[in-house]
Amino acid sequence: MLSRAQFLHQAGYTVLLIDLQSHGESNGKHITFGYLESRDVSGALELLGKEFSADRIGVIAESMGAAAFVLAKERPAVSAVVLESMYPTIDQALSNRLRLHLGSFGPVLATLFEMLLQPRLGITADDLRPIDRVGDVDAPVFIIAGSSDEHTTPQESAAIFAAASQPKELWLVPGAAHVNLHDFAKEEYERKILEYFARYLHSPPRRRR
Repeated sequence: MLSRAQFLHQAGYTVLLIDLQSHGESNGKHITFGYLESRDVSGALELLGKEFSADRIGVIAESMGAAAFVLAKERPAVSAVVLESMYPTIDQALSNRLRLHLGSFGPVLATLFEMLLQPRLGITADDLRPIDRVGDVDAPVFIIAGSSDEHTTPQESAAIFAAASQPKELWLVPGAAHVNLHDFAKEEYERKILEYFARYLHSPPRRRR
């Protein structure tokens, strides 16, 4: 996310980066595909809410981070949300990834992985369905994904978009897979993000020279 933070800072925005639990230098025993990570998102938004009003806060979240935002049970208000390459359900996420590595046999193993969620992580597949929660996001939503993404397919991103509440936008980046979309389409990405935030965030900043 560093490249995104740099261009937003250059545009005049204050940026907060989150080191989710079990990532980087943060404590934690297991990655939980957005479930426990959602509490980190809630904490970060609560911190921002002490410094800024909700109409000045926007979110950019990618892949599992996007799922963590959507799955958050306590989510302080924001005014613009960008969700990139977010999986719709853990079943689809596992099936897609195992198929890429193991071929047609891969999705069979997805069921076995899901059976391990409860004894290993204390959660179930029903806890990991961002597509069921995205409609509850009380802010404009901009969904971005790669048109050639096989981890989260364009069809899955379109289904997430259909489940989201208005106002909403969808951008399938031509030719992009499950990659850093800012790096892949830098100029267009920055233009679209800055236009989006300027439209929905109060008093958009002036670009620094």
